[in-house]
Order: sequence, then structure tokens, then C-alpha cells
Amino acid sequence: MNLKAFTPHRPDFTCTYEATKLPQITNESETLFQQGMVATSNELWPNQRDYKEAAQLWEKAAALGHWKAAINLAGLYESGLGVQRDTERAVLVVEELMKQNVPAAFDKMGTYHQSGIGVKPDINRAYGFWQLAADMGSPAAQTYLGVKLDAAYNDTRLGVWSNRAVGLQMMECAFAQGYGEAAYRLGQTLDVVDQRYVRALVVLHEGVKFGSGDAASYLFASFDEVDPLTGNLIDRARAERYSTLAAALELNPDLRFPNLDKVLPLPPAPLPFWDGKRETLINAAKAVVVKQPAPVTPGADRTGRAHIPQGYVLTGNFTPPLGESVHDNEGRPWGLKARQQAHFTGYWLPRIDVVRGDWQVDWNAAQVPWHFKRGEPLPTLADQIPPGYGDVFWYYKGEPVRQAVQIHPDVAQGIARYVPTPEFATSCNGTAPCPETGIWSARLNKTHENYKVFRDRWQQAYVERGQPFPVPTALHQVGGITAGARDVRWHWIGDANQPDASGHVHVTLTPLAS
Repeated sequence: MNLKAFTPHRPDFTCTYEATKLPQITNESETLFQQGMVATSNELWPNQRDYKEAAQLWEKAAALGHWKAAINLAGLYESGLGVQRDTERAVLVVEELMKQNVPAAFDKMGTYHQSGIGVKPDINRAYGFWQLAADMGSPAAQTYLGVKLDAAYNDTRLGVWSNRAVGLQMMECAFAQGYGEAAYRLGQTLDVVDQRYVRALVVLHEGVKFGSGDAASYLFASFDEVDPLTGNLIDRARAERYSTLAAALELNPDLRFPNLDKVLPLPPAPLPFWDGKRETLINAAKAVVVKQPAPVTPGADRTGRAHIPQGYVLTGNFTPPLGESVHDNEGRPWGLKARQQAHFTGYWLPRIDVVRGDWQVDWNAAQVPWHFKRGEPLPTLADQIPPGYGDVFWYYKGEPVRQAVQIHPDVAQGIARYVPTPEFATSCNGTAPCPETGIWSARLNKTHENYKVFRDRWQQAYVERGQPFPVPTALHQVGGITAGARDVRWHWIGDANQPDASGHVHVTLTPLAS
């Protein structure tokens, strides 16, 4: 393709968000994509990750138009995980995404040209692809070029150019999209170069929420010693918590900590008491998913022989019960239809075999399976059937089997945890003080210009009662999300920290009902 040459000294940059350029993702393709993510979760030991299964799932999802699945599939062909290594195939997968104008595909193609993966190495074309990707909205490309332009001098050998104004705009744009590396790089330059310590601290703290282990390590070092970034305040307790989160992110880069303020608010807010367990800190800071109550099993509300335990269902499939023969003492096969006694332990459904009118149809429709042990007599139900309306036969429906528990994909990957359904529904506009301490989920109106950018499963925050809600326009500068407090609707999820008898607040995780 004809590619515009990289222009490091461009006069300006217009922030574009990747989310506004992406193709629609279907529910079917998203399910396949998430199943692949679960199979390769960083929470699993390396030898437990099933990249072969993931490759098959992502290939199906990619065929249905899922761009993230296609990017991941290309990564497998690059490395040879789960598939035979084929860098040319990786390039073809990415080229298909480029035809759909997916920004991440152009960023990936830049990396291919930089490293010679499936193509001839060409650093000039690499920068051309990165420039195009950044202009299209790729936060990764915006961050990479932003760092290159955020320099005090030109040095083509080192790959840096003095164009701080544009470099900062690019990093600000990527930061507004929730990109952790952008928050780390932007916070670093705000701290070291601009000495804007207050905003640098906030940006780096947000970077930890976005999943930047580098930002967490940076703040660990700053709170662990005298540093202007933290007001020369040595706070080893805060440093320890940032260090713990940095280690967790090193093991699982997919983690996000939107509720970081539940365990690690910025000063001058006091730290809640923490039990010192790594799991408590990580679980409290990560995203939450409201656990929906399990649907009631048909038959769980019935009594006696018709009762079916909650969580179990009758499949109707026949498998001879363990230890039971499918033949009688004379070698004749037992039927799944009986009149006198149950041939197998399990549930049996009564039916009138000879249906001559609506009465028999209605009677059959009203029947439910009954549980009998093998050899127990089956009732004739003659008291329910008027003479001449037929005889009752019993049909074997099997033993109940436990229903498969559907686990939310984020929970299955270990990047979110379940919380119970809130005791009461509470929502409010972002202009009012927080009415209740706990985790809140934020939503933008679908008509808002930044709805697609803001629509993210990590849009949660831990806010204490009486405190203001986070405001995007206060956090982001030029190129940031232009949503004000009045544009955001907050929904209460709960899971607040709890005080003890002496009034000290402890980090607590709301238990799920058994």
C-alpha cells in the first residue's frame, strides 16, 4: 500500500478514539473470543493454558468479524503457540483487519516491519504504519510515537524528535482511552520534565487502575523515599501496597484495578486497614461483577416424589444407573416404559397412551415426573382416570444431572470477582455528592459523543459517602473525554469497607450467599 512518510515535526495532532473506528462485534463472536481468553488466562500455570483450543476459538470468532480475536490469532502464528509458526499467515490475518480499517492492525503491521516478522524489515515503513495507526485512534501507537516525540532534541539514531506539544497530545489521547502504558509515560514526563507533581501523581495512580505495572512500581519507589512527586512524604504502607499490585500485574498483565481507591486512596485520604494478604488487596481493587441468582430448577418447588433438587435437571437421556442391569432375570431387556414397578431408580413420568380427546391431552400435559427406587410399585392412578379413558403407563426420564454453572468470563479469567446483588437499587447523577459508600458503576447516555469510548466494563469507582464522583473532564486535558459530571449516571453496587468497634475502617469483601 502507498504509505505516507512519517512526519516527526508535524504541527498538530487531532485526537481520535479507537472505539469509534471499530467494526461491530456480535454476541456469538464475543462468546468465542472470551472462551479463548479463559483457555489462555494468565491466572493459569503456563502448562495449563490451552493455546490450541484458543486458536480454534479465535479463528471462528475472527471469521465472524471479531477483530480482537483476529489480533490474538495473529499473535499465535507469530509465536507458534497452539499452531505451527507461520509469520506469513500472521501478516495475512492482520492485512484482513487493515481492509476493515481496524487501527490496531496498522499498529501491528508497524511492529512487523520493525522486527521483520513475515515481511522485509523496513523501519521507515514501520513508522509510517504507526503514524497512520495513531491518527486512526490506536492508543498503543499514540503512546509509542508520543514518547518518541516527547524529547528535548532530535536524534534519529536513537529515534527521538523534539516535538513535545504533539507528543503530549498523543499520550493524553491514549490516556483518555484507558491505556495503562500511556498513563505511565505521561505521568513520568509530567513528574520529571514538567514538575507538575499533583497531576502526575493522579495520572500514575490512574495508570495502576488501567493495569500498568510500571506505574505501580513507579509509585512504590516514590512513596518509599523522599520524592517531590509525593510531597516528600515517605509512606511505606502505601509503598507496600503499590509493590504488591505491581507484582500481581507482572504475573497477570490482564488485571485491572478500577476500585483501587477501596484499598489504596491517594493522600491525604487515610489508608483502610488491610490484613496483609495479597489476595485481599488484589480482589478488593479489581473489577466486580454482580452475581445473578441462579434460575429456579423446574420441580425444585415441588414436594414428595415430584421434588427435583435445586441446580439439577432431567435430561431425558437414558444411561443405565451404575450397578443396575438393563435386563431382567431371564435375560430379557427392561423397557423404559412400565406399569407395575420401576425398572430403574430415577424419575418416571405418567402418561395415558391411548389419547382419544382433549381430556387425555390436558391430563398428560399436567403431569410431572415422580421419583421411584428400583423395584418400587408404580401407582395406577386409577382414581384420577375415569373408566374408559385409558390406562396409565410410566416412562423413565432418568436421574437428575447437575446443571453446568455459567461463570462470567472476567471472573473465569481471574480479572474480576463476584459480588452479591445490591440490597437496594440506587443511582444518581454525577453532580451530587456520593450518597452511599461503596463501588459504583458509571454509564454515559447512549447519545453522548463519547459513549463508545466510555462504554467499558472497567468503568467502576470506589467512592465514599459525601465525596464527589470522578469527573472525566477534571481528569483529562486536551484530547480527553469531554463528559462532565452531569453526563454520567452512577449505579451503586455496594461492597463498602467496614469499620470495627473502635471506628477503624478495614478492607472487607462482601461474601456471597451460599
